[in-house]
Amino acid sequence: MPWRGEKDPYKVLVSEIMLQQTQVSRVTDKYQEFLRVFPTIKSLSKASLSQVLGVWQGLGYNRRARFLHELAKEVVGKYKGVIPSDYNQLLSLTGIGKGTAGSLSAFAFNIPVVFIETNIRRVYIHHFFPKMDAISDNELYPLIEQTVDTDRPREWYYALMDYGAFLKGQVENPNKKSKHYTKQSKFEGSNREVRGAIVKHLIKYQKGDVRNLAQTLGFSIERFEKALAGLHREHIIIIKKNTIVLA
Repeated sequence: MPWRGEKDPYKVLVSEIMLQQTQVSRVTDKYQEFLRVFPTIKSLSKASLSQVLGVWQGLGYNRRARFLHELAKEVVGKYKGVIPSDYNQLLSLTGIGKGTAGSLSAFAFNIPVVFIETNIRRVYIHHFFPKMDAISDNELYPLIEQTVDTDRPREWYYALMDYGAFLKGQVENPNKKSKHYTKQSKFEGSNREVRGAIVKHLIKYQKGDVRNLAQTLGFSIERFEKALAGLHREHIIIIKKNTIVLA
């Protein structure tokens, strides 16, 4: 993993956003490509959303790219291009939740915060709740707090996540016992498929016609309108007089 051991907060941020809901194998090449095109947070902030989405293609969940783009502009505007190390300031940035703020704190700044992601969750459920179901993350936080290595949190969390990934191939997935467990739907036939096709078309042709784009892309009106509404709600697209363009 090219981001392993990386201490540059921007590079850690890019890897963490990409790894949300996406397998490591799909992220590796895209991570390196993204950093070649946008080597600094300032270069990312100056890019257009169309440019960012163009590089992001293939990862899916395009709202993550928009969040990352907005975050870059926030960091440049509020913090002069320096990603803050303060946990609460990180949480205030677009697209940053507790897990991502915790990852940044530990991996970029070596701060012994307490956070949960899928591999960490797997370890603690496996060892502390082997015969229970519907386990809440709130039950895990105290255990993580008691066991975190306060001297070397970066190394500790890397090891913990590696162990969680190892467990996935050794035992029945403990995360199925989590109260927060959801299984990702198949891409084909999903709303994500339609959204991705719309964005891909707009990146290539710059615009689309509301009245005939569904037919052009080969989707039903119902699926197309649902996807279009979501993209518009998330400010990824703008619709003006039946013309669709990227925001």
